Amino acid sequence: MLTTDTLESVTTQLKDIQSPADLRKLTISELDIIGADLRESIINTVSKTGGHLAPSLGVVELTLALHYVFNTPQDKLVWDVGHQTYAHKLLTGRQEQFHTLRQYKGLSGFPKFKESEYDAFETGHSSTSISAALGMASAKDLKADKNKVVAIIGDGSMTAGLAFEALNQAGHLDKDLIVILNDNEMSISENVGAMSSFLSRQLTSKTVRRMRRHISTKLKELHGVGDRFLNVLKKSEENIKSFFTPGMLFEALKFYYIGPISGHDLEALIPTLENIRDNVDGPVLVHVLTQKGKGYAPAEKNPGNYHGLGPFKIETGKPNPSSGPISYTEVFGNTICKIAAANTSVVAISAAMPAGTGLTRFSQEFPDRFFDVGIAEQHAVTFAAGLATEDIRPVVAIYSSFFQRALDQIIHDVCIPSLPVTLAIDRGGVVGDDGPTHHGVFDISFLRFVPNLTYMAPKDENELQHMLHTAISLEGPAAIRYPRGAGEDVTLDEKLLILETGKGELLREGRDILLLPIGNRVYPALRAAEGLEKLGIEAAVINPRFIKPLDKELICHWAEKTGRVVTIEDNCEHGGFGSLVLEVLSTNKLFNVKTHILGHPDHFIEHGPQKTLWKMSKMDSPSIINAAMELMES
Repeated sequence: MLTTDTLESVTTQLKDIQSPADLRKLTISELDIIGADLRESIINTVSKTGGHLAPSLGVVELTLALHYVFNTPQDKLVWDVGHQTYAHKLLTGRQEQFHTLRQYKGLSGFPKFKESEYDAFETGHSSTSISAALGMASAKDLKADKNKVVAIIGDGSMTAGLAFEALNQAGHLDKDLIVILNDNEMSISENVGAMSSFLSRQLTSKTVRRMRRHISTKLKELHGVGDRFLNVLKKSEENIKSFFTPGMLFEALKFYYIGPISGHDLEALIPTLENIRDNVDGPVLVHVLTQKGKGYAPAEKNPGNYHGLGPFKIETGKPNPSSGPISYTEVFGNTICKIAAANTSVVAISAAMPAGTGLTRFSQEFPDRFFDVGIAEQHAVTFAAGLATEDIRPVVAIYSSFFQRALDQIIHDVCIPSLPVTLAIDRGGVVGDDGPTHHGVFDISFLRFVPNLTYMAPKDENELQHMLHTAISLEGPAAIRYPRGAGEDVTLDEKLLILETGKGELLREGRDILLLPIGNRVYPALRAAEGLEKLGIEAAVINPRFIKPLDKELICHWAEKTGRVVTIEDNCEHGGFGSLVLEVLSTNKLFNVKTHILGHPDHFIEHGPQKTLWKMSKMDSPSIINAAMELMES
């Protein structure tokens, strides 16, 4: 940690950096000092706001080097996922706003066009950077624009097929594209790393590149013998490089491979990047080794725990104490372990998020029945389909917003053959501080039309465990959407039940209006019904439980009885649960029933606390009361 005297000096210098242009006036030793202060700023802010700490700490020097060498924003930096961009934000004119990170109306935790011209591409999901950067490079080529495009992608993001699809085309097009592979998992000894850094700097120099081309040209002039000798030299070079590095894979994709080099050594990084900038044409991949969480001991020791976290105490690294009900995710994790202990055919699948989806305990208790496929949601679903054909009961736990990537596989590989795969859709609804790329507000709309799929949403954590038990018992595909965060603090039943498919429950009778919430909007609707009762309005409340098949009989009976229906969903209002109810009322010729749909409006929801976002979208209890009153008055 920095001393008080050092911190004061460093802070003064960092405040002078209003843009990367100021950065380029410094010496490398001064950059090291700025790097130390960047870490202090990131740690101090994230301890208050929460966020992606370890990824951003791991790329401080890499971020400095990139902005130092490349002429941003004319040269483009395309960050993959974007959760490692806190240093980037601090260096590009956002120091004064940085304390608002991930706060309502504050800075986003991810790159945003509207925030800065230095944010070349908006992102939040992984593995998009190379595709986007290749598009930019191709556009620049069409415009005869000589500025550089750099994609920065982590080794985790390289597990997705999209990244390799982009690499494949990039090698074919032979465009001027630089890919930085930020590898924070591979461990390499200091000696090999130092040698590799030396080789990387030398092999990118103008002299060596010119010599290689010259030798190649002269050998080709020796017909027959020259070609054979050139092939021998090329194979020898590749064998030496592949012995120390994984460069053969990228060379096979027609990338010029450089590395691995230390991502924390500015004296190695900067000359290497300068040589690439000035001397290397065509697609090049720079393999950089970094340490996640570098500069903060707790994050260095357990980087996974500090990948994304809430507010914490800097001195201990421990999260701020919180009291409240158990989370839906934790209930899911405990329940699947309970089910798996009694049913050996149950397996769990994660797409690089075992902790985030509550599967850590499962992975420890049933290691042979746990599969982490990496950031590959499409593969996760089809892999589950394959398991299901052999009488295995796979449960695929993925965030709602990430399931968007696997829609074709859900339809084509799971639902058409009607295989018994359970989709555990975590983070259904708004998630809070991570914003529009992570809000799960579309899954009702894109899954409710899929045939053969049984689709559920629990009103509380107790109902979640019964729904999971129900889903695994079905002979066809099933999905359960449940929200981020704490449950309703209800008692959890010891015995798991199998719910009757397609049957909702009447929670409250009423003659004036029907409140029809789904999932996490049931309890706000119940509280709204209590408020309406004080105003002399009797509101019936139904918990549908099943989005598909919907309990049409129960809903139509009370819709006809009351003549008024308000639907409430933590999903976009277009094509969602409310639209489904309107279809049912129309099919049953209940044309005189007055309706009002409460859901998220037709724009992307920004980041902010869940309660604030529910209020802004008019689906909290006071808003439900207002909607009911308006419908009564109409």
